[in-house]
Amino acid sequence: ENHMFDKLFDPIQIRGMEIRNRIVMSAMGTHESAESEDGKSVTDKLIAYHVARAKGGNGLNTVEVTSVDAASAPFGFLSIAEDKYIPGFKKLNDAVHEAGGKTCVQLWQGGLAVASDQTAQILVPNDLPLSPQYTVPAITNERLLDIIDKFGQAAKRAVEAGFDCLEFHCAHNYLPHSMLSGGINHRSDEWGGSFENRKKFPLECIKSIRANMPEDMPLFMRVDCHDDMLEGGLTVEEVIEFCKDAKELGVDVLNISRGNILTAATLYEVAPVDIENGFNVEDAARIRKETGMLTMPCGRINTPEFAEKILEDDKADLVVMARAQLADANFCNKAKAGKVNQIRYCIGCNQGCYDSFCASLYNPAIKHITCMRNPGLLEEETLGLKQSSSPKKVVILGGGIAGMEAALDLKETGNTPILFEKSDSLGGQFLLAGAISAKKDFKNAVDKMILDVQESGIEVHLNTVVTKEMLEEIKPDALIVAIGSSPIVLPIEGNERTIIAHDVLSEKVEVPGENVVVIGGGLVGFETAEFLAARQKKVTVLEMKEKALQDLGPLRQITAQFAMAQMPITIETSAVVERIDDKVVVASGKEYPYDSVIMAVGSKANDTSMYANLGIPTYIVGDCKKAGIALDAFKDAYHAVLEINK
Repeated sequence: ENHMFDKLFDPIQIRGMEIRNRIVMSAMGTHESAESEDGKSVTDKLIAYHVARAKGGNGLNTVEVTSVDAASAPFGFLSIAEDKYIPGFKKLNDAVHEAGGKTCVQLWQGGLAVASDQTAQILVPNDLPLSPQYTVPAITNERLLDIIDKFGQAAKRAVEAGFDCLEFHCAHNYLPHSMLSGGINHRSDEWGGSFENRKKFPLECIKSIRANMPEDMPLFMRVDCHDDMLEGGLTVEEVIEFCKDAKELGVDVLNISRGNILTAATLYEVAPVDIENGFNVEDAARIRKETGMLTMPCGRINTPEFAEKILEDDKADLVVMARAQLADANFCNKAKAGKVNQIRYCIGCNQGCYDSFCASLYNPAIKHITCMRNPGLLEEETLGLKQSSSPKKVVILGGGIAGMEAALDLKETGNTPILFEKSDSLGGQFLLAGAISAKKDFKNAVDKMILDVQESGIEVHLNTVVTKEMLEEIKPDALIVAIGSSPIVLPIEGNERTIIAHDVLSEKVEVPGENVVVIGGGLVGFETAEFLAARQKKVTVLEMKEKALQDLGPLRQITAQFAMAQMPITIETSAVVERIDDKVVVASGKEYPYDSVIMAVGSKANDTSMYANLGIPTYIVGDCKKAGIALDAFKDAYHAVLEINK
């Protein structure tokens, strides 16, 4: 038995509920309900997704934000606002219980956040002008009382549906948080003004919920530890006072979060890789100490070592590990068994979860969230990895992330992969993404993947270019080509004076002088600029488009802009480079003096035509299929393995 994570796997009793460990998968929107008949119901895929995490050893599964009020229940989000939803939740609860798990539902009134659905009513504390033509009127006294009642009715349905506990959502700009926060609530009636008045609405909601649930059933509350970027917003002291009141009314566990959608602080809700791991832990520890309540922090806690340390240091009672379990449904079981290199780690890229969720609200082709590390997410029944019916010998060309992913998935399903890499190391370009200290999770994930390849006994040949003759000799049943992409060099005068961004990030090349011009303001250009700024260089980024960082998701754009503002980096947009002279780069008629010039204008797929007619089933995956984002590289590799295993 592995004793590395004793505290993490120690059961805990909360009122009448025992959880088998300290790991909670908090509520995450999946958009999967969009596929149901009314767009608000439990589907078989949602059940299979929750069952996979319960089988994977998770302590408590929280079902995503669930509307308590029919008029303000948006499409693509679950609802428990009517009795007709009870059977679907019953089915989910029965399935998770049978798999050994426990369940929680997050009771929710979405406030401004329901605006993605034109038909859902927006409920806000004050008049909110959305456009010169239209102002959302402030919620009325009657409607506030009605919502309080609706929380109670929803609790009653949740109890009937068989949930083990309930969670009241009092964070993230939703109505209860909006009423509580002085930064959002500017009412002058009995519901606003003083902190006493602002506390009234969420406390009444808690009373209403507690009155409709059994004495021995725990009540959780998700709450912001303080407000960010909101003038007059909640302080940690106010939150502590509010939580003490909530405790008296029967709240048992505090789920500590941060963020609001009115400002850039929205990035703390689904924090990207650029935000430090466990950024809510210290606030949560303070709130726990001063309220004496069971407390769990959320926010980029993605390794078992880190989670164990938080408990070991007595900073929390439970730990939220949510995206960690999107990336790997068996996260808990692997950690418990000490197989840490086999875990597929969340790296906070936000590409599959947050970015896809936002896109799904406006693009019907995107059904539900996915995950870079787990392309089978929410398709557990249809796209789960199954043992190969006839094991095959498969040659993989390229040891980047796509090649390694394919090799590991093939090995896991009983095949014999043989991996060839032309350089002297595995990891490819993805390792460069971890070159900046803020993105150490990228590097950590690849390092663990490389160890996993080594530990699983996969045959690997480094420094090897595969010829036709070699393939004829090996006679593989299938071929996976994952030979990646190469940096593009602009065909302009003076381009021989440039250094390739990849060579900077991999530290193959020194960058002379102090003034550096980076050509290209996409992800690679930005990361190169950050890398050099951290080494005390002055960087000017030239981007030909009107906006830089277009290839980043919305939250990472925010963190990138913050980072840029704090560093000696200047961004020039609409700057089309014409030529590179001896001492200056000429772009759109302006001259930019330099000591070094870096080329970071993207990559082009490497040529795979020589593998076209070998008479072997061949799969082209990753950047050599189309130079793009890592999400697609993992997905290509995963789908190639599903095809080979058919």
